[in-house]
Amino acid sequence: MLCSVRTLAAALVGGVILTAALHGGALAQSSAPEPKPAEQKSPEDQAKEEAQRRSVEEYAEAAKLPGNAGLPECVWSGRRITMLLWRDDIDTARRHMDLYERFGCPTEHLKIAFRCLVRQGNIDPKSPERLSERVHSCWVNPDAPAPAPAAPAAPAAAQ
Repeated sequence: MLCSVRTLAAALVGGVILTAALHGGALAQSSAPEPKPAEQKSPEDQAKEEAQRRSVEEYAEAAKLPGNAGLPECVWSGRRITMLLWRDDIDTARRHMDLYERFGCPTEHLKIAFRCLVRQGNIDPKSPERLSERVHSCWVNPDAPAPAPAAPAAPAAAQ
């Protein structure tokens, strides 16, 4: 009798599972998928996505450089070293140089990128240009000519 109760209980549980599976599948097939509303992205999310896209483009642009200078680890560490040197943080730049050299990155490219940055002169504090943008520009094209200085505004004519 005990055996038949267990068999009956197992059959009952199996039937419930089978019935639920059949009805669940039918329900899933008959209901139309609900269209998701278009997600409105916050300005912060949009800025993050734009920064991510720009970063990917910068690394893709640098990948065209000859030798190891275009490797992502060389670009990342080399640009940071260049910015540290610009900010006169020599000790930190020297510690980063160890990592840069361990990656097999070319120290010559670092030198010419920094030379390009120095040759271009100080960044105007009122300018929207940022140091990181100028460093990246010098990293991908260290032979770029220095930007021409802005022409002074003409004085207003006296009346």
